[in-house]
Amino acid sequence: MSDHQYHEKKNNLFLILAGIFIMNALLAEILGVKIFSLEKMLDIPPAQINFFGQMNLDFNLTAGAILWPIVFITTDIINEYFGKKGVRKISFLTVGLIALAFLLIYLITLLPPANFWMQYNDQDSSGNSFNVNYAYKLIFQQGLGIMVGSLVAFLVGQLLDVFIFQKLRRITGSGKIWLRATGSTLVSQFIDSFVVLFIAFYIWGAWPLEQVIAIGIINYIYKFSVAILLTPVIYVGHGIIDRYLGKKNAELLAAEAAESSKNLL
Repeated sequence: MSDHQYHEKKNNLFLILAGIFIMNALLAEILGVKIFSLEKMLDIPPAQINFFGQMNLDFNLTAGAILWPIVFITTDIINEYFGKKGVRKISFLTVGLIALAFLLIYLITLLPPANFWMQYNDQDSSGNSFNVNYAYKLIFQQGLGIMVGSLVAFLVGQLLDVFIFQKLRRITGSGKIWLRATGSTLVSQFIDSFVVLFIAFYIWGAWPLEQVIAIGIINYIYKFSVAILLTPVIYVGHGIIDRYLGKKNAELLAAEAAESSKNLL
């Protein structure tokens, strides 16, 4: 493979990974307004867990929890081959795009609805009166506290993930991919699970600190479990990249990323 082909494939790889990263992060933020029951999805009894005397908590999770693991897996792959600089570049770009998306969505929800659109959608499937414009606003408009908390949690989680990943890579070298990928994700997801709840519902809202911690623990148990289960996906991703770039070129790219990351905080 010539140098030109290598650099072209390297740039294409970064573009593909960035696209997967940004798409899933943006969708997780937009779709996260829905809360789903993990127990119902798996057809199992409610967990009814009690922490700090708080309510019997079930695994009722934001729909974004389905997509965030993909974001963190992609983070680890970008980190492996493009280092801290690559992850930081994508993370700050994604935060900017998500903030812009929220602003545009908010402005669009303020547009006056067309009369015929309201009339064609004025009943639900059971014949009950239905205000489609109100439903549209309710789904797409998110509270300022949730928005700020989510973006701060995302950025803090990403920066922490890349820092721990590179620290572990210095210890493990090029081996033990599972350790640095899963280890960095578990720590960053722990912080992420609590930051968004603390900002959105403790600082901006009226939740007691005990409730924030209790629900944060429930969220982290889910994220911890998913991170462990998805560990093999990291190896699948590395295998695909090895075949795409060639194993020697992939190893060279990873070594360059590790070396360049040493000079960054």
